Amino acid sequence: MARVGRLAGAILLETASRYFLVGDLKEPCDFGHAGFQNPGAIEPLVRPYIELTPLRPITLATPYLTLRAEGETLAELLARRFLIERNGSVSERLWRLVCRGGADHDDLPPHGPAVVDANWLGEIPPGVWQIVRDAVLRCS
Repeated sequence: MARVGRLAGAILLETASRYFLVGDLKEPCDFGHAGFQNPGAIEPLVRPYIELTPLRPITLATPYLTLRAEGETLAELLARRFLIERNGSVSERLWRLVCRGGADHDDLPPHGPAVVDANWLGEIPPGVWQIVRDAVLRCS
């Protein structure tokens, strides 16, 4: 079972004892402090995800998602599901939709579920997800 959390605004995927960073960082990240070897330059518009090398056991911060899908293909899927194409960053609106049903920040309870079963995210047809993406990302 894969686990999907966040690291400095990007997505952190743990799958089959491997770690992937999906998307661009939104804040500075001390990879060593986070438990990873520094991956060097991150270019999400060139490659939307990169593999990270852990330096010690990693604990994902909550909330995090769980999915049955595994491996590098899951990193590809997460990039297609969550990244904004023009800049390679993770859409907070889409992340919030999956984690908490899409409520606005002001409507969120102080503590949502720590672990979210998101198997449906890997199973939803791409065309259906595109409709959801378009609706969520539409400027109001």
